[in-house]
Amino acid sequence: MRYLVTGAAGMLGRDVQAALAGRDVTALTRADLDITDEAAVRAAAAGHDVIINCAAYTKVDDAEAHEDDAYAINATGTRNLAVAAAELGAKLITVSTDYVFDGTAAEPYAEDLERDPINAYGRTKAAGEELALAAHPDGTYVVRTAWLYGAHGPNFATTMLKLAASKDTWSVVDDQVGQPTWTLDLARRLVALADADAPAGVYHGTNSGRTSWFGFARAVLEEAGLDPERIRPTTSAEFVRPAPRPAFSVLGHDAWKAAGLEPMRDWREALSASGIAAPAAS
Repeated sequence: MRYLVTGAAGMLGRDVQAALAGRDVTALTRADLDITDEAAVRAAAAGHDVIINCAAYTKVDDAEAHEDDAYAINATGTRNLAVAAAELGAKLITVSTDYVFDGTAAEPYAEDLERDPINAYGRTKAAGEELALAAHPDGTYVVRTAWLYGAHGPNFATTMLKLAASKDTWSVVDDQVGQPTWTLDLARRLVALADADAPAGVYHGTNSGRTSWFGFARAVLEEAGLDPERIRPTTSAEFVRPAPRPAFSVLGHDAWKAAGLEPMRDWREALSASGIAAPAAS
């Protein structure tokens, strides 16, 4: 099996390469491959059996003013990869987001629930899902994820640790609920999905359980051996941003059963395993 990883320099892309260690992998960064260029995508995809797409426009607030730019990467680019995969008879595993939903639910979002994004980023990712599944319905695997953190890029967990080094107290929103997800856990799951005899379609690649950003922040400090009481809860109304955020981003995991795979482990267990907030050695 030959694997192509796009967006290979990103936080998730680097962990996907780690999860594929020892295999025949072509890892292409944004500088190596512009996925909005259909001809370039066809050329890059040639000879591969699995394409794992980690390339994305992820600047959620910037997308409000630059939706065309986000669409080019998240929608057109994803479609280009699906078209190339279909021509090759290859699998495409493409990473999407909880932002395809409106965040008004009270129970975990099912994989087959209708998309209803509330911001530009979510619209472009929803379009990418639709275009890819239409272009290669028998070989496209859409894996929605959320609240990613990891060792190879800026993220919420590392931001909390930086704040802890510079502030006595600070506030974090407690009215947005989701599933913190370790990029290495997700990367391993993407590879397992590629290896499995699983039906094409939509899967939810998040660690299990749920918490708020406030709860996640406190957990990061606890893992670091710091006082979580330094963080105070606040509301989203106190942190107005250009793009509205879903209040509820918990994703259901029923599709994994059809693939013969268990849902990903609990988010708190994953946070401990990640070591991202491990106390510094004395």
